Amino acid sequence: MRSEVDVTAGELVVRAREGNAAAWNALVERYTPMLWSVARSRGLAGPAAEDAVQATWLRLVQRIDTLWEPESVGGWLATVCRNECHALFDAPFAPPPRPPGDDADPAPGPEIRSVDRDRLERLAAALRAMPERCRTLLRMLASSATYTEVSAALDLPVGSVGPIRARCLRRLRGSLDE
Repeated sequence: MRSEVDVTAGELVVRAREGNAAAWNALVERYTPMLWSVARSRGLAGPAAEDAVQATWLRLVQRIDTLWEPESVGGWLATVCRNECHALFDAPFAPPPRPPGDDADPAPGPEIRSVDRDRLERLAAALRAMPERCRTLLRMLASSATYTEVSAALDLPVGSVGPIRARCLRRLRGSLDE
């Protein structure tokens, strides 16, 4: 039998569908560096990039049985990762990206500073209204803590940090939208 390194992507997908752990591991080993590159190319780093990569793998787990062209799993993963990155940028408090070639003076005027201050005050109030676990988790991730560190501090499985973070951010967005 060939080693997992010599097996095509399509064969790995078929084996992973059948529950072959070695095939899953080979897929993860083969495509995770590419997913990190996609996340970084979209401007994500640290926990946000981890969320995008983890969510991409979760989508494959959920949809592996529906892939029509298993040999195209690499392109499928890249597309899903780009979509996950885009979803992470839809936060109401994220600054809009600057258009290419925009050489405007980045120093904000008093109106912009006032709007920014109001936005920060609303964000702080919304954070104070959240459950303690969400506040702690978001605060730790904002200070560049790793998922492993958050997991240990909050006594959570590492794999649940990303989904809990997503729920906390959805709750935060909802309270900001009100």
